[in-house]
Amino acid sequence: MPPAVALVAGSTEAAAAAAHHPVKAATPAPAAAAASVPKPPEKPPYLFFNVAEVQFIEPACERLIPADESGAGALAAGVPNYLDKQLGGAWGAGERLYRSGPWIQGTASQGYQLPFTPAELFRTALRAIHSDLAQRGSAFNELSTDAQDDYLKSLEKDNHDLDGVPSAVFFDMLLKMSIEGFFSDPVYGGNRDMVAWRMIGFPGAYADYYEAIDRHGVKFEREPLSIGEDGHGNVHVHPEIPASVG
Repeated sequence: MPPAVALVAGSTEAAAAAAHHPVKAATPAPAAAAASVPKPPEKPPYLFFNVAEVQFIEPACERLIPADESGAGALAAGVPNYLDKQLGGAWGAGERLYRSGPWIQGTASQGYQLPFTPAELFRTALRAIHSDLAQRGSAFNELSTDAQDDYLKSLEKDNHDLDGVPSAVFFDMLLKMSIEGFFSDPVYGGNRDMVAWRMIGFPGAYADYYEAIDRHGVKFEREPLSIGEDGHGNVHVHPEIPASVG
């Protein structure tokens, strides 16, 4: 399966003119005026996730970090894009994982004990989830939010064997990566427009605080700054973050 990839206010005079000249009134607005209408940010193309996987990942991330009165949720912050970049890079390929076994169930203090790379774990688990939901007659993105929450809770409680991946392990990795993507520097693909940092008042990656060092008892307030931000306020996601495989 391939990767997933104005109100025009009229014055009284204008309305009267339109009544006398109906043909001219029906003429479309100039292209320049249409171009001035702001457009929502374009969704980055997915390089790792396929269409069926996106149908789970996007709503699942949004249920884990939903938009509310405090601020944006996971989708607006670009969390799925962060996951996509991490899983599609060297980290997802298990570049620094120990891969020689033995693959036996360890204790909680021994950490991750599965033979899957992060990318393999997600791909295997998502394929099993898609198959499970297909048998129930509904894709995850077609479920109500309450039903989505119930399914995610069942994954968290380890109620599913996802083709060799314990569902609790998958859920734990999904949750941790969603939190990382929400709060990390935008250079890694998430935290779009630094919405999470603005919400908690985090200033970001300033090189120095020279002008503020003698100000005591004063709340420090600044616009957040990304490590990938240029002098015009544009954040450039470095092509080698995360490092590619090979």
